[in-house]
Amino acid sequence: MSSPLHTSFDQSAETLIPEPDTSVDVRDTFGIDIDWQVPAFSLSDEHVPELDDSYVFDPDTTLAILAGFAHNRRVMVQGYHGTGKSTHIEQVAARLKWPSIRVNLDAHISRIDLVGRDAIVLKDGLQVTEFKEGILPYALQHPVALTFDEYDAGRPDVMFVIQRILEFDGRLTLLDQNRVITPNPFFRLFATTNTVGLGDTSGLYHGTQAINQAQMDRWNIVVALNYLPAETEQQIVKSKAPEADDAVIADMVKVAELTRQGFMNGDISTVMSPRTVMTWAQNAAIFKSIGFAFRLSFLNKCDEAERVLVSEYYQRVFNEDLPEGAAKTV
Repeated sequence: MSSPLHTSFDQSAETLIPEPDTSVDVRDTFGIDIDWQVPAFSLSDEHVPELDDSYVFDPDTTLAILAGFAHNRRVMVQGYHGTGKSTHIEQVAARLKWPSIRVNLDAHISRIDLVGRDAIVLKDGLQVTEFKEGILPYALQHPVALTFDEYDAGRPDVMFVIQRILEFDGRLTLLDQNRVITPNPFFRLFATTNTVGLGDTSGLYHGTQAINQAQMDRWNIVVALNYLPAETEQQIVKSKAPEADDAVIADMVKVAELTRQGFMNGDISTVMSPRTVMTWAQNAAIFKSIGFAFRLSFLNKCDEAERVLVSEYYQRVFNEDLPEGAAKTV
């Protein structure tokens, strides 16, 4: 049976630079007025996230993540769905050219997926049992930034495995191998969550769990990332859909803000992320219809019982009923 944990790394390809060999000026690279030099790599490889030149950084979140890279702090980024928590970590890593791996802690990820398992392999024409390391031992031994997405949805057995490595020099004991793994000096650990470890008190995130407070104490930095200011989001959408009219983009963002407020109030269960607004603007250019593109980009993803309210958000901003087809043109 194949593992549900899918990663793009190749354990046999030792292509990672052993340690950072340069530094990045935070003021020049991220536009934050602070005298920080952060360790970085001069060469990129397949483990480094793809750079998005138009990405807009939240200053507080950026500083928290940079502290994680520079000072080996364990950093947790908390926020609502669609605020770009994982992307924020990846875009910082992209500018540092720091190799990164992302793991989604859904209910299918088990302890053996992270630590490793015995596997039957062929050697000299014979079937033999050999221990195959999981993602955790691999990442620990390399200069890699490991990010656990949906951290508050992890299974208890998985969370206790992770707790072992949350200390500054946390070592991982592989009982199956009678081996203790000492972390690489440039291994970094991050996590993203919808809650702050207290469980789903709002009723918005089913499946999340309370996190052991002894484990929460081991996260050195917890930063909250909220949705971008409307003006900033409009600039980002414009960079991805340059043919769209500025006024139309502004109205699209207003609709998105209504869905977010409705989501926070518990009125709807689906929210428009900045990525969804970009998709809406791009689809509007394809179909030459704002309303039809809204239906295809977001409305059809919503629960049927909530579509009347979501359509009302559109009507409130664009001052017309949502068309059934490609009626309102760009």
